[in-house]
Amino acid sequence: MSDISIRRATADDSKRLTRLVRTSGAYRGDYAAMVEGYQVGGPYIEHHPVHVAVDDGDDGRVLGFYALLLDEAELDLAFVADAAQGLGIGRLLMEHMTEQARAAGLTSVRVVAHPPAEEFYLRTGAVRTGTVPPTGRIHWERPELRYDVA
Repeated sequence: MSDISIRRATADDSKRLTRLVRTSGAYRGDYAAMVEGYQVGGPYIEHHPVHVAVDDGDDGRVLGFYALLLDEAELDLAFVADAAQGLGIGRLLMEHMTEQARAAGLTSVRVVAHPPAEEFYLRTGAVRTGTVPPTGRIHWERPELRYDVA
C-alpha cells in the first residue's frame, strides 16, 4: 500500500462513497436492508464534515470515509472498503475524526454502531453507553458508544 492521506470529501465523491456503502461486506444477509438504496449525496457531503482516506499512489482510490455531524456531536457514517480492511485505515479515520471533533469544540462524539462494528469502535477508544432499540427498517438493537475527545 502506498501513502495514505485523509482529505475533505467533495460532492464529486458521492458515487464512490455510495458504492462503498452499498457494497460493504458488513451489510450482507439480514443487514442488507440497511444499505439498500442508500446514497451519500452531494448535498450531504457539502453540508457535513465528510472525510475520505485515499491511497495517494493509486490515483486517489478511496479506501474509507467517515461523516461527523457537528450539531449532533455524532459519527453518522464510517466505512472502510472491504479490500482495505485490516490495514489500519479505520483506526486512522477514527483518530482523524476525534481530532476534528476536538477542533470543533466537541467534548464527545456519539456512535450508534452497526452491531458487527462494535468491537472496532471499542478498540479505537470508544466506550459503550447503552443500546438503541430497533426502529423502522432496522429490526435489531444497536450498540450506543461514545468517544471522549476533550
